[in-house]
Amino acid sequence: MPGNGRAAPPARSRRGYRSGPVGPIMPPMKKRVVILGLGETGLLVAVNLRADADVVGIAPKPCLVSGQDLGSRIADLDAWREHHVIEYDRYEGLRGVQHVQGRVASVDPEARLVEVTTPEGTRALPYDALVIALGVRNGFWRDADLCGQDEVDRRLRAVASRFERARRVAVVGSGATGVSAAAALREQDPTREVHLFYGGELPLPAYHPRARQAVRDALVAAGVTLHPGHRAALPVGDAADQPCEGPVSFSTGQDPWPADVVLYAIGRQRPNTEALPAAWLDAEGYVRVDDTLGVVGAPGVFAVGDCAASDPDRSSARNSGFLTVAHNLGVFLAGRGRPARYRASRHRWGSILGVRRDGMRVFAPNGTSVRLPRRFVSRFLYPVVVRRLIYKGITPARRPTD
Repeated sequence: MPGNGRAAPPARSRRGYRSGPVGPIMPPMKKRVVILGLGETGLLVAVNLRADADVVGIAPKPCLVSGQDLGSRIADLDAWREHHVIEYDRYEGLRGVQHVQGRVASVDPEARLVEVTTPEGTRALPYDALVIALGVRNGFWRDADLCGQDEVDRRLRAVASRFERARRVAVVGSGATGVSAAAALREQDPTREVHLFYGGELPLPAYHPRARQAVRDALVAAGVTLHPGHRAALPVGDAADQPCEGPVSFSTGQDPWPADVVLYAIGRQRPNTEALPAAWLDAEGYVRVDDTLGVVGAPGVFAVGDCAASDPDRSSARNSGFLTVAHNLGVFLAGRGRPARYRASRHRWGSILGVRRDGMRVFAPNGTSVRLPRRFVSRFLYPVVVRRLIYKGITPARRPTD
């Protein structure tokens, strides 16, 4: 002891924490971020999070099943699957992120606790910050079922096989899913009749008028028969959630139209938010957020993607909302910095018809477009821009052993 009778101050070790007569005083444990949903948006939040945190992602499947280029999903499944069904353990940006396969059963905001139903039972996960990226359900395209890889593959194959046999297909819907499905099915087999039915004069009401006209012309050039002014009368119950047999009936007075397969791409979606506190939701079940994508009245809780009521079009899945949330998570966890503000685009944008034989046509919010050659898409866009830059690296798929 020094002559003043006080204990000597503890020494600072090379690891950065202080030690003294009572032993080492360890640095505080990392704060935990729990991400509800590892679809594209939740996954991108995880790989872009720069905060020093313990990150846990919850998803009902062992892989990402993408919501991109859905026309190719039913018309060219093998090619689509290569880029759009990827096991989580292949993402280099998820190294260090714990993946829990399960469904969210409840969230307790007072205890800051998430209860998860897994194949093995129920788990309770505490959190310091929470990201809600639960997405939506819209029939066979997207579901929240708890299932394994084999079941994912079986369901994808079962749907694609229905269209392989169909000679006359009716697609109902004016959104990007409907028009991309019609274009892809017609390109897959030019002898197949593909008819697109929608209620307005032009498809794609959420896009710029210039883009709407350009896609309409592309569909006609591809041989898709367009039926504007035809508003379909939906089947009873959940029949429209799966491809089904015709005929299609109409509430606008036209005669029923027979088809081998009817695809209802009508955007009838339901947010996967039943387990969340009612105070966080609007009247339709979407998560109420402010312009930082923070959940209203819930500090440290953020929502992004199709389940977030960020704007009338709920567009934070398509306008880099994941970057806003990743940044604001870091600000919240560090307790300093300026939050980023989310700004929605007036019109939807991006690839509408997906990858076709002549490449990919990408539309800007103002309706102008650029065509990317197919070789550029396969050799640069997917392997470099998407896999390496956006997703921070994806390892090759494992080949089955003999």
